[in-house]
Amino acid sequence: MNEELKKIHHNLAVECFNSTWNLLDRKDRTRDDDLKMIHCAHCSRFHWGEIGTPLEFQRGEWQISRVYSVLDLGESALHHAQYCHDLCTENGISDFDMAFAFEAMARAHHVLGNTEERDRFIELGKSASQNIKDPENRDYFLGELNSILS
Repeated sequence: MNEELKKIHHNLAVECFNSTWNLLDRKDRTRDDDLKMIHCAHCSRFHWGEIGTPLEFQRGEWQISRVYSVLDLGESALHHAQYCHDLCTENGISDFDMAFAFEAMARAHHVLGNTEERDRFIELGKSASQNIKDPENRDYFLGELNSILS
């Protein structure tokens, strides 16, 4: 792949990732916004898949899982959360990202009403948070983890 095409993939991956975040943060999303959010998250992951590393793949899968969790589409959320977790495990990705893989699993199980699995992954997330080196990242993560039950 030539450098120009790599740059295009990179720019689109970043733009779609950020657009997904903007939509996730909106309080007044419409049905069309929800669909756009799904497409943007998948689009970002596709473009990272063309030029990225397992870290970007993992983060893309996490974002897709979050989108589906927010939309109460538990099976899809769990599918992408599991892939996110597998990418961490298979590639030695730890710290912040492994903790968020546990958060994604917990959130997906919460949406599905699987309280035992949700609680197990919340505990795994809390344990993994001890490995997050940056205190600000740790606090952010714990806030996100705690939001599952609020």
